[in-house]
Amino acid sequence: MAEQVKKPLKITETVLRDAHQSLIATRMTTEQMLPIVDKMDKVGYHSVECWGGATFDASLRFLKEDPWERLRKLRDGFKNTKLQMLFRGQNILGYNHYADDVVEYFVQKSIANGIDIIRIFDCFNDLRNLETAVKAAKREKGHAQIALSYTIGDAYTLDYWKDIAKRIEDMGADSLCIKDMAGLLTPYNAEILVKALKEAVDLPIDIHTHYTSGVAAMTYLKAVEAGADMIDTAMSPFSMGTSQPATEVMVETFKGTPYDTGLDQEKLAEIADYFRPMREEALKSGLMNTKVLGVDINTLRYQVPGGMLSNLVSQLKEAGAEDKYYQVLEEVPRVRKDFGEPPLVTPSSQIVGTQAVLNVLQGERYKMMTKESKKILRGEFGQTVKPFNKEVQKKAIGDEKPITCRPADLIKPQLDNFRKEAAQYIQQDEDVLTYALFPQVATEFFKYREAQQTKVDPAAADTKNKAYPV
Repeated sequence: MAEQVKKPLKITETVLRDAHQSLIATRMTTEQMLPIVDKMDKVGYHSVECWGGATFDASLRFLKEDPWERLRKLRDGFKNTKLQMLFRGQNILGYNHYADDVVEYFVQKSIANGIDIIRIFDCFNDLRNLETAVKAAKREKGHAQIALSYTIGDAYTLDYWKDIAKRIEDMGADSLCIKDMAGLLTPYNAEILVKALKEAVDLPIDIHTHYTSGVAAMTYLKAVEAGADMIDTAMSPFSMGTSQPATEVMVETFKGTPYDTGLDQEKLAEIADYFRPMREEALKSGLMNTKVLGVDINTLRYQVPGGMLSNLVSQLKEAGAEDKYYQVLEEVPRVRKDFGEPPLVTPSSQIVGTQAVLNVLQGERYKMMTKESKKILRGEFGQTVKPFNKEVQKKAIGDEKPITCRPADLIKPQLDNFRKEAAQYIQQDEDVLTYALFPQVATEFFKYREAQQTKVDPAAADTKNKAYPV
């Protein structure tokens, strides 16, 4: 029997981004990350995902940290390893579409501050919303990885995925990621999908999934055997549940096979030892809820990502209607269908989820609609794979003409305005981008930063009498 050709599997480590975003609401601080960077740098990872996604917002809002400063410090520490970020296409790291000049500048500054690989996705898989970011990444000599938001439904056939993969290759992507944010990709379907994509395109394929439904490690196994080149994993203390499969487990799985990663378990054990007390502390404080650590097969039944499930629970709790949980879960696929069957990932998952809660609580579907729901039905987020429910759309926007072009074509350049608005706070070029994405949160952070620098707390000042307590 002919010897199998060696094809070492590449590992993207997520512990510094998606893993703690999924398990402890993105609360890991830069200070907690830095002491272990040197050891992580010697492992031989393909890349370390450490920025983007929700880390930007959480750094400013909850940790009172400058996300740009975090990136620069990580870049200084990782001398041999590529740094990776998650980027929401025309939404960047926010929740609305931005003008092209903001997108281009954000990509430029991300790469200038240390990012090597930008994973770019769109919540509708509307490729028009990725064009600007991909071109900008290529212009700045970064690696543009385009991610397909994986979901299931009538429209999402094998032909759909093959066709969109070909269009991604034509766009100039350097690699392709199957982004399975809800853990919906089952092992044998992963095998079929990867084989089909490998036939359709020549791009390296990365698989990203979550353990929410309990099948993720098996999905990786079948995907790698089918030809996947890379997988996303998380160090064991921050793995499983709504996070990724454990790095050490996957390294051991492929040991001695043609896919052997070559990563050293001794080094990985030291890194795991570093993160373990953090996990214990998070469990003790309640920051890591044991609910997110188990298997939730409802994920497969209702196609609801883990983060979205916990969001629904807290919305119902607030309304004193926890007994309506299963009604809401059944309403989610119905709303999704009305909204053109989009993948459920930020921000579409939050919008569909909140609308489903409203529909159940009001006792009448679409009696009340959120402004975000109206935005989707107006076409502000782009084109969905299926048409919207006409009746629901009419209810949302009346006789208004929906947007059919690329939504960003209707947005005039914004950078100069943001510069003017944030002028009094700007200390570095990047501050204008921070302000552009989160004006209120950024302003609060800038005031806090200034107070730290000057040791003057504006909140304590008596502005009326121009006095300050001494």
